[in-house]
Amino acid sequence: MDHVNHTGIQNFILAGFTTTGTLRPLAFLGTLCVYLLTLAGNLFIIVLVRADSGLSTPMYFFVSVLSFLELWYVSTTVPTLLNTLLHGHSPIPSAVCFVQLYVFHSLGMTECYLLGVMALDRYLAICRPLHYHALMSRQVQLWLAGATWVAGFSAALVPASLTATLPFCLTEVAHYFCDLGPLMRLACVDTGWNVQVHIVVIGIINACNLVLILGLYGGILRAVLKLPSAASRAKAFSTCSSHVTVVALFFGSAFIVYVGPPESRPEGADKLIALVYTFLTPFLNPIIYTLRNKEVREAVGRVTQRIRALSKGP
Repeated sequence: MDHVNHTGIQNFILAGFTTTGTLRPLAFLGTLCVYLLTLAGNLFIIVLVRADSGLSTPMYFFVSVLSFLELWYVSTTVPTLLNTLLHGHSPIPSAVCFVQLYVFHSLGMTECYLLGVMALDRYLAICRPLHYHALMSRQVQLWLAGATWVAGFSAALVPASLTATLPFCLTEVAHYFCDLGPLMRLACVDTGWNVQVHIVVIGIINACNLVLILGLYGGILRAVLKLPSAASRAKAFSTCSSHVTVVALFFGSAFIVYVGPPESRPEGADKLIALVYTFLTPFLNPIIYTLRNKEVREAVGRVTQRIRALSKGP
C-alpha cells in the first residue's frame, strides 16, 4: 500500500478483485448482466404491485418498498465493482468514498429495519387476522415505511462520520467499495475505539431487529400449529417462506462481516461475503418473491392478459 501524508489525501484507490487476461472481461460482462437483471427484476416487482389490484395488500406494499430500496442499494456499490473489474485498481475521490460509505450503510440499516416491519406485518396477518386491516391501515403502512428510512439514515451517521474524521496514512482500500473495515485499516491512529463503536451501533441494530423477527416468527409458528387443517397451515407458512429466505441471506452474511471477529476470516474473505448482501441478495429477492409466490404468479397472468387485450385493440 502507498504511504502518504494524511493531510493531503484527495483520492483512495479501490483494489477490487484480482482478475487477469480473458477472465477480466468475462467477470465484467457477467457482473453487468446480473446487475441489469437485478434492476429489471426489482422494477418489475414495483410495477406489478402498482398495476394489479390483487397485490394491493400491506405485504406487497412492503415488498415493493424493499424492491425500491434494493434498486438504490445495489447501485451504490456495483458501479465501482464494475469499474475495478474493467480497469483494475481504480481511484475514487475521498469525498465520494465517504458518501458511498454513508449511503451504503444507511440503505443497509434501512433494509434491516424494513425486514423487521415485514415480519410484524406477517405476525399481525396470521395472529391477529380480525384486527389486521385496522392495525395495518394505509396510513400505518406509509408511517412504518417512512420510519425505516429515517431510522436507517440516522443510525448510519455515527459509523460514517467517525470513519470520515480519521487521519489516513494509506490510500489503497482492499475492497471494491468504501466500507468501514477496509477504510479504518488505512488510518494513522489506533482505531480500536472506533471498531467497538461500530460493533455496538451496527451489531445492536442488527441483533435487535433479528431478535424481533425471531420472536415474531415464534408467535407465528405457535399460531400456525394451532390451525385445524394441514392445508391452512401450509398456506400460512407459504406467505412467510420468501421473507424468511431473504432474512437468512441478509442477516447471515452481514453478521459475519460486521459482527464476527475479523481475525477469524482469511484475507480477502470480506469481499466475497459482501457480494452476498450487496449483490446476490438484491438479485435473488425478485426471484424469491415471484417464483415461490402463487399470488404474484397469478398477478403476472392477470397483467399479461390485460396487456394482450389492450394490444389487440377494439
